[in-house]
Amino acid sequence: MTVHKSLPLVTDRLALSYQPMWQPDVVLIGTCVALLLFGLVMIASAGIDVSEQLFGVPYHFVVRHGVYLAIGAIAGLIVSVAPTAFWQRHSAFFLLIGFLLLVLVLFPGIGQEIKGSRRWIDLGPIGFQPSELAKVSMILYVGAYLVRRRDEVISSWSGFLKPVLVLALVAVLLLLEPDFGSVVVILGTILGMLFLGGVKPGQFLLAMFAAVGAVIVMALSESYRVQRLLAFRNPWSEENVYGSGYQLTQSLIAFGRGEWFGVGLGNSMQKLFYLPEAHNDFIVAIIAEELGLFGIVVLIGLYSLMIHRIFRIGRLAELKDNLFGAFCSYGIGILFSLQAFINIGVNTGLLPTKGLTLPFISAGGTSLIVSICLIAMVNRIYGETLRLEHRT
Repeated sequence: MTVHKSLPLVTDRLALSYQPMWQPDVVLIGTCVALLLFGLVMIASAGIDVSEQLFGVPYHFVVRHGVYLAIGAIAGLIVSVAPTAFWQRHSAFFLLIGFLLLVLVLFPGIGQEIKGSRRWIDLGPIGFQPSELAKVSMILYVGAYLVRRRDEVISSWSGFLKPVLVLALVAVLLLLEPDFGSVVVILGTILGMLFLGGVKPGQFLLAMFAAVGAVIVMALSESYRVQRLLAFRNPWSEENVYGSGYQLTQSLIAFGRGEWFGVGLGNSMQKLFYLPEAHNDFIVAIIAEELGLFGIVVLIGLYSLMIHRIFRIGRLAELKDNLFGAFCSYGIGILFSLQAFINIGVNTGLLPTKGLTLPFISAGGTSLIVSICLIAMVNRIYGETLRLEHRT
């Protein structure tokens, strides 16, 4: 009699043990794939003429982007297999690797200097951007720290200041490259994570004021940044329209030509050597010109749905006491939000010009691979959280 009663319990445990380690979130993966395909099509359109001139073939950029996309898919599968406990346990190690790479990129012969910035490590046929890994390592480190020292973070200044000091060191190394855009993104992401982790409002506001003050000082400390700010205020002035404000004015022309539904895919005029970096930092302007307001609304809609889903997964993980997964999801959601907002803001003239890619859309190898891996990590968090829900 007792044996028969225990059989259902044994069967239930066996069923749980044979459930897959992760279960895909259809909305998250679907929006990610849609953005990747959107980006692939637009890179093919925006880069065709520049590719023809530089490399003698029309689809150099889209082929290269496809190779990075394949590498990112493989890396994403590997990340999906690794349990989140692995990332939590080795978060300090990844932070150390991030620091070392940020230091190495500053050395001549290792770091590759392009347009006055030393942001890439030359790996032969490809270039690696350490700042992208630094963003991930900071999210992992702060996520693990908030789980390990949450009471200290909530109750004392020391718990709040320790990750802020680490953040300051990363910011200094990025400014030495210099990479002002990544500094702003990492500052916003980590401070947002600390706020969601329970930092007192007074501490958070003080940190925000300090961060804003530091950003203002950094913006005014270099002459080229001051010129960008002046050009941002009045890009159409005689001294700016062909100088510091040239990219912005050409981008605004692209937006004006696009109107409601655009001039048609492939029919952009601004990509014909008028707008620099049309396939990269300013790809949103080409989307606006070829697909119009409709294309921009679709793009923002896809981002909004994906980021909303990331925060929903983070909230679900928090409710199921998967705190590391929750904090990492929040950090990844903030990271994508900031990068998308800044890139679109730069293209529309809402923000001063700075080099920052649009995740999943812009041509950029390291950024694309890291972005796919981050989505894979959030998907893994979702699957593990569902297993916790089934067990309860």
